[in-house]
Amino acid sequence: MSTLSDLVLAQGRSSQADVDWLHMLVGDLQLLADLAFADIVLWVPSGPDGFVAVAHARPSSAATLFYRDFVGQEIKPQWHDLATQAFGSARIVDSSAPDWYEEMPTRVRAVPVMRRLTSTGTKLADEPVAVITRHTNLGATRTPSRQELTFNECAEELFQMIASGDFPDLGAPTGPRRGAPRASDGLIRLDVDGTTTFASPNALSAFNRMGFDDELEGESLAEVSTKILSGKLVIDESLPLVVTGRAPWRTDVESRGVTVSLRAIPIRHRGERIGAIVLSRDVTELRHQEQELITKDATIREIHHRVKNNLQTVASLLRIQARRTHSDEAREALTQAMRRVGAIAVVHDTLSEGLTQNVDFDAVFDRALLLVAEVASAHNTTAHPKRSGSFGVLPSEYATPLALALTELVTNAVEHGLAGQEGDVEITADRSPTTLTVQVRDTGSGLPEGKVGEGLGTQIVRTLIQGELGGTIDWHTVVGRGTEVTIDVPLRWITPA
Repeated sequence: MSTLSDLVLAQGRSSQADVDWLHMLVGDLQLLADLAFADIVLWVPSGPDGFVAVAHARPSSAATLFYRDFVGQEIKPQWHDLATQAFGSARIVDSSAPDWYEEMPTRVRAVPVMRRLTSTGTKLADEPVAVITRHTNLGATRTPSRQELTFNECAEELFQMIASGDFPDLGAPTGPRRGAPRASDGLIRLDVDGTTTFASPNALSAFNRMGFDDELEGESLAEVSTKILSGKLVIDESLPLVVTGRAPWRTDVESRGVTVSLRAIPIRHRGERIGAIVLSRDVTELRHQEQELITKDATIREIHHRVKNNLQTVASLLRIQARRTHSDEAREALTQAMRRVGAIAVVHDTLSEGLTQNVDFDAVFDRALLLVAEVASAHNTTAHPKRSGSFGVLPSEYATPLALALTELVTNAVEHGLAGQEGDVEITADRSPTTLTVQVRDTGSGLPEGKVGEGLGTQIVRTLIQGELGGTIDWHTVVGRGTEVTIDVPLRWITPA
């Protein structure tokens, strides 16, 4: 499925700055749908006078009107005039009569999306970058609760801010939204002085769990937070900005073993702040899980570090034993074993330094190539290893066998292909979304009689590439250019790099 950027840029009427603005807006499209109790569709201009849907949010607080996404589709004729009016006039336009969709009466509102050119200035783009349509179900006939009325008022204010270029806010943080509070998790409405004018039941419950047992309405949220956090030695410096509603920021409040995430959205009218929406969510369990993951990752890194140390100890013992043995054949076998252990140790060393179980294989293999100099000097050979292309990021279950196999191939190229002479060993990596192709070439004498050897090194390479990685490997001699080995490894379980 096409991404938002692809869909917007494909219409040929939007700049990258427009796309970035729409990305920020789409991040809050679900919030708009929940506050408005309506389906929200984002349309961008297409062709001379058309519109194409690039995002759709369904309300979690009400039944959806549209059971199929509009993303990628042209706007329906019944909404075209409304969207065109809003786009052309840069004003919010409401339908004059109920709009019937699949025998359901709805009310449609079209909101122009204006883009502010700078985070501090007031200048807007020359025309809207998109249009939002709000589709409200008129079939439900019941008296709305105070919470529904407040949510609708908040939605109305946000739509007005979208039309004036005040929302989304360029000063808002753009980090991961994991654990971000939603309207249904808890909503607090503040006036311009930071006094609570409304608190949803879920928001009140969250503050009750942190130790505030009174009503929030009529209280200063900043003073309430101060009471909750009395005695705390360390407090997030962004907390005052959030609880007063002065900045579009997020923070966590922790008290009595409960962690509540808060997000402030300042409400502006004609550039002046008139209040704020503060969303709250109890993220205690989520933060515990994150802490457990951090502990688990640290443990895994420590394990990799210890495995690396043990492997290096084994390699050192093999090196000592190789120096003391009097048999050339035994010395060669011990040296090869030492090299193989060293290649595996490089992968574990890299994993011990990272925060994930994925490794930058280019860096891993470049370190493994340093072993080539040691191999060359032991065989009176001058080898010039060279890597081109990129392997990209690979998970550890791919990196370990691939590093060992490639180290084995490069070693064979130096020991046998370039035996006793000077030459080049070139490793080329070509990665596509589905396959990693690696070629190892040397400028040596080629395969003897065109046949691949059946030694331990070759058996190891076949087992690793064909058995563990599910790939293919092919050896052949290039006339006048030495030996070329081609490896194809499927990446069916890996996210494209």
